[in-house]
Amino acid sequence: MIRLFLDSNVLFTAAHNPEGKASLVIELAAESHWEVVTSAYCLGEARLNLERKYPASLGRLSEMLRAVRLVPDVAGERCELSLPEKDRPVFAAAQRCKATHFLTGDRQHFGPYMNKPKRTTGMVIQTVGDFLSEITK
Repeated sequence: MIRLFLDSNVLFTAAHNPEGKASLVIELAAESHWEVVTSAYCLGEARLNLERKYPASLGRLSEMLRAVRLVPDVAGERCELSLPEKDRPVFAAAQRCKATHFLTGDRQHFGPYMNKPKRTTGMVIQTVGDFLSEITK
């Protein structure tokens, strides 16, 4: 089964843009097309940014979470990728839950590893758009 780990920016985007691709990924998960997971850290970061920028979207975030499974945060594990300190536990949580895909909009930090599963222990790091394009081929 496809298991998608959603980075905080994907949760944020899905909550404030219900017509967008990130929201579609979560809606399709609710229809059992795949499983979506995230960590408490990512959820907290998305919630904080929504409170600051789009507080009216917090209710939508709560609704979306019915289709998203929370996985444990992971701290202190060694990360093989050259990532900023704040991104290492996020990637480790995705690895620990055996995500097949890590969806993020963070091209600055994760860009060098996107669509290179041989460099990321088999997990495919992609944008939401890339993932949706791949599965509709």
